[in-house]
Amino acid sequence: MNKKILLLILFGVLLLPILAQAVTLGDMATAAAKTALEVATGVVVVMWVVTGILFLSALGAPEKLKSAKTGLLAAVIGTVIIIVANGAVGLVGGAFGL
Repeated sequence: MNKKILLLILFGVLLLPILAQAVTLGDMATAAAKTALEVATGVVVVMWVVTGILFLSALGAPEKLKSAKTGLLAAVIGTVIIIVANGAVGLVGGAFGL
């Protein structure tokens, strides 16, 4: 519970300066979406690196390989979500002229 609150506060601190510069509501939405995608991309890159380290350190141990495969699945799903979200932001922005 406390981690979720800390994450929301951190995300709010990241967004506050960007949202303060926005002139219209559309600018705010665009800036928030862009920042969220940048943060999510950074998280996914870290997930890929950690997954690679997990595979390298597994050395054939079945338990460690299972953990690495789970991390790989999470990294792939996260990458797909970011790609789809980026496309959705572009589509909605184009539809509303943002």
